[in-house]
Amino acid sequence: MEPCSCDTFVALPPATVGNRIIFGKNSDRPDDEVQEIVYFPGKCYEAGEKLECTYIEIEQVKQTFAVVLSRPSWLWGAEMGANEFGVCIGNEAVWGKEDIGNEEALLGMDLVRLGLERGRTAEEAVDVIVSLLDQYGQGGNCNEDTAQFLYHNSFLIADRKEAWILETAGKFWAAEKVEEGIRNISNSLSITTKIDREHPKTRPHARNNSWWDGVQEFNFAGAYSWHYPSKSSSHGDRYCEGYKLLKKHNGNMTAEAMMEILSNKRSGINMEGSFRTTGSMVSILSQDPNQPCCHFFTGTPDPSRSVFKPFIFAPQIQQLLKTASPSFGLDDPVKQIPRFQTRPDRRHELWRKHESVLENMGKEMLGKMKNLEKQKLKEVEIILNGDVDLASLALLFPNSVEEEIKIYG
Repeated sequence: MEPCSCDTFVALPPATVGNRIIFGKNSDRPDDEVQEIVYFPGKCYEAGEKLECTYIEIEQVKQTFAVVLSRPSWLWGAEMGANEFGVCIGNEAVWGKEDIGNEEALLGMDLVRLGLERGRTAEEAVDVIVSLLDQYGQGGNCNEDTAQFLYHNSFLIADRKEAWILETAGKFWAAEKVEEGIRNISNSLSITTKIDREHPKTRPHARNNSWWDGVQEFNFAGAYSWHYPSKSSSHGDRYCEGYKLLKKHNGNMTAEAMMEILSNKRSGINMEGSFRTTGSMVSILSQDPNQPCCHFFTGTPDPSRSVFKPFIFAPQIQQLLKTASPSFGLDDPVKQIPRFQTRPDRRHELWRKHESVLENMGKEMLGKMKNLEKQKLKEVEIILNGDVDLASLALLFPNSVEEEIKIYG
């Protein structure tokens, strides 16, 4: 399978409007894979309880935080999401000199969810991910198919104050703190010489494999990659094109501008083909602690022909039924050994309705969809700048989904 999937972006003041951090990601996955939007409340656990992730069981923590996730519907983890404290994470597939084994461990997507469930800040989420990476490793098929799709992971992690880039090669990693301006990641290692944190054996391992001479300034991407991002085929092109799009909006970045970037097809950011953009996310992270954060999700393919719908953490949120795929429990082919011998229909209601009109979507319908999106953006601005009862926001996302479904007839 070709190494091409996903782009994640962040913009921090002074690149943004209104003293906010804007986060965005496109999840590019196999074109027949369903992406769902799901919510899980925070929960307390007894000591010694276990947690079953996609492939392996790990130790559970005493408390998890509420999360909203956009994820391939067959697995436990997530491609992207946010937690109740305003932490957002998106991951990317990366490849390099470090061997990728096929042993089942934690998927990078499992690490996304674990970072959100256990990290109150972006840096705490970094701590969670690298600790679990060291303890359990990363690995396993990232595709709902008998054909293996294997990769290491990079992560863009943001909160109300800052962002972190965390890039891995097996159990080795480097992290870069982003405190202002713009940054993006694609399917290449991008951390070079600005390394704020790293695995203690990252440099010795590179030296032992003759990837670094120990004399020149250490360059993580230079040591662990076969090539630099700007020259790394389609995903390198997307990395550069993504940065150009960010730079175009530098100083006036908004949620709407981030949605425009994610919808851009010319750059390859909005992907089409055997791999396509199956879900998109944009978040507004206010640096004012008195304002809530808002997270927009499509839950459908092709953001240029989808509706970004707002979600705000609030009391009494229920499971998001119209964007949650059917559950098959222990009968799920993912749980059977050997895995992936059959594929059930995982389409949720919104996916089915959107799929029925996607290929023949006319200008009139698309106009109604984008008008709904603009209406929701305006509603969110009123919420973020006003005195709104958070309890009233529990239905913000599901009501937006209902309004979208009505457009499809």
